[in-house]
Amino acid sequence: MAFRNLISSDRGAVRSITINRPDKLNALDRETINELQIAFDQARHDDSVRAVVLAGAGEKAFVAGADIAELSAITPIQAQTFSRAGQRMMRTIELLGKPVIARIQGFALGGGLEIAMSCHLRVGSERARLGLPEISLGLLPGFGGTQRLLRLAGRPAAL
Repeated sequence: MAFRNLISSDRGAVRSITINRPDKLNALDRETINELQIAFDQARHDDSVRAVVLAGAGEKAFVAGADIAELSAITPIQAQTFSRAGQRMMRTIELLGKPVIARIQGFALGGGLEIAMSCHLRVGSERARLGLPEISLGLLPGFGGTQRLLRLAGRPAAL
């Protein structure tokens, strides 16, 4: 399947999935989340794929979070649907049955850090910058990041 916002390629038994929205710092919009769901479902069912590497296009960001421009124009019900789709996609990554490696360069903020935490291994460049900035705005991470952070880092570090 051809994707608009992803580049998917295989090198041997490793599938590379790259979020390709560098002009938006690879921000997650509804279309990208849906494409990621499809791409990871395909990887799950392809027996020739033994591992997946997830990256963001460009050098500035892995994923700089949710696409705020899109979120600012949707209804609360649409926002709930968006959040649930992101949660489902990230749960698919967690339960893929094959190792998923996040290759983090640049920003992994908000939803970007959440998707990185759903991967089984995270490898960051020296330019990697991680965070959940929504916390300082009084908002909760919408894709389950608070629970993943607790499991990965422990309560003291998460607090």
